[in-house]
Amino acid sequence: MPELPDVTVYVERLDAFVRGRELRGIEVLGANLLRTVELAPGSLVGRTCTEVFRIGKRIVLSFAEEGSDETLAVIHPMIAGRLRWRTPDRKPPAGPKALLARFDWGEGTLWLTEAATKKRSSLHLVRGRDALATFDRGGLDPLSTDLPTFTAALTRENRTLKRALTDPRVLDGIGNAYSDEILFAARLSPVRLTSRLESAEFERLFDATRNVLRIWTERLRAQVGDGFPEKVTAFRDGMAVHGRYRAPCPICGHPVQRIRYASNECNYCAECQNAGRLLADRGLSQLLRKDWPRTLEELEELRGGA
Repeated sequence: MPELPDVTVYVERLDAFVRGRELRGIEVLGANLLRTVELAPGSLVGRTCTEVFRIGKRIVLSFAEEGSDETLAVIHPMIAGRLRWRTPDRKPPAGPKALLARFDWGEGTLWLTEAATKKRSSLHLVRGRDALATFDRGGLDPLSTDLPTFTAALTRENRTLKRALTDPRVLDGIGNAYSDEILFAARLSPVRLTSRLESAEFERLFDATRNVLRIWTERLRAQVGDGFPEKVTAFRDGMAVHGRYRAPCPICGHPVQRIRYASNECNYCAECQNAGRLLADRGLSQLLRKDWPRTLEELEELRGGA
């Protein structure tokens, strides 16, 4: 799922491409994409886009017309949804089953695609800024908050750091990928409970959160330049641990580990983040029970004897 750095760059490039332009046409192709019925998509045609901004991981296009209320298109790409920009001389994105919607601006077309069997992306059309409260989960903007507010938000409930960082009611825009990178940068275990962190560890986590998000936002800006993001992914070259299971840790050289849960996995370095102790993977730990290795050395012995 596109997270804060990706969504920020989406917003910036969309703002450069469509703000001040009139929408020439719109077509909703995905059967379950449009989640509101009060406003017809065609009602946006002829209106000018006046602003592009984000609410968490959602992208909002604001349309204004003299004498009319502001209308807003709220796009949530979810896990596999992506935005594509195509000029008239370029072919539309591949795969008719992946195409969910198109917004025609004359000089270019914004496509929403989703490369997944189960389509989860959504489009809401609402009138007036007050209606946006429905989409605001209440999480703090990690780049504009301060340390005391950050600490208070994470300790409101006693949860693991991984869950706290990715909860949109706590922090805004962080998902599975960047939470792994943040926790690695802070040298903290993903299953450490928020109630057990000391003040110095909260400060380390606060700094790591802001630094990781800023660094990756700048990297993505540099990659995109004056174009439009084409390779939005949760797995990027240069990431320290996310998506790098069994690859060497860039700091200590020990293999990156993982915890698998539901359809996701959490990647971490046992040496750098958990004093060399392995965290129990739900599937394997249930299978091996008492034989589950507790340290990297025991894990290597187990693999060597397999």
